[in-house]
Amino acid sequence: MFKQARLTPEERAIIQDKGTELPFNENYTSFIANTVEGSYLCRQCGLALFRSKNAFYSGCGWPSFDHAVKDHVLERPDADGRRIEITCARCNAHLGHVFRGEAFTDQNTRHCVNALSMEFVTDTQVNETEEAILAAGCFWGVEYLLKQLPGVLLTEVGYSGGKWDKPDYEAVCTGNTEHVEAVRVVFDPKVIHYEALVKYFFEIHDPFQMDGQGPDIGTQYHSAIFYYTELQRKISETLITQLTTVKTPVATRLLKVQIFWPAERYHQNYYAKVNKVPYCHFYTKRFI
Repeated sequence: MFKQARLTPEERAIIQDKGTELPFNENYTSFIANTVEGSYLCRQCGLALFRSKNAFYSGCGWPSFDHAVKDHVLERPDADGRRIEITCARCNAHLGHVFRGEAFTDQNTRHCVNALSMEFVTDTQVNETEEAILAAGCFWGVEYLLKQLPGVLLTEVGYSGGKWDKPDYEAVCTGNTEHVEAVRVVFDPKVIHYEALVKYFFEIHDPFQMDGQGPDIGTQYHSAIFYYTELQRKISETLITQLTTVKTPVATRLLKVQIFWPAERYHQNYYAKVNKVPYCHFYTKRFI
């Protein structure tokens, strides 16, 4: 399942246009600060590329690894023949370059990778992941509950579905951008299937409310599913049909995946930061 449509322009510039981040930028700093064990996934398609045990500090200003997950990273000469490019074996996303003979580690290899080409999950064994983007009112509560599910590896809150580039929270709250507050979910399909994830989504909010969610009223709080594939669309459609009755039509919209703009850092994992629980999202069993 490929995810090009939800990439931001900055991500596209690296992953698809073979650009290079500036060294020692914010993404790199976050990478260096991470001491948790886990895996680094392709930001475009979710394939596991590197394990944290193979990460090391090289001082070059970009994340460095001395070994890649077997058969998941391809090497090919640059067009000018001067360097060896590395790409994701599944989706051909540009990652960076590989260098040998520098003696940084016993492997004598440095995969020099753009931080924007990857994302980190705290699972050391995962090989393939899938992704969903779901909107169900205030993204704080939706993220909090989705994170509870076994198989959910990563969540990120943000904005999608609107007409503005680089929207911020203040602008989205006006309702003028047409964006909804959404949660991007990366999950292990061997642990949880997309259908089970979407069923849970329908059970942690009111999919019948037309004007928002609970006390949060406004277009930014509307219910929506952004589907990546026809299979995701069909599964979501089937579940909506199961919930729909003559008197209570489902308000959830099905939309093709669009750019997902990450929300400001303080919104990420909000309830865990403030040690609170959601005020307008509760579990209600809706499926047999």
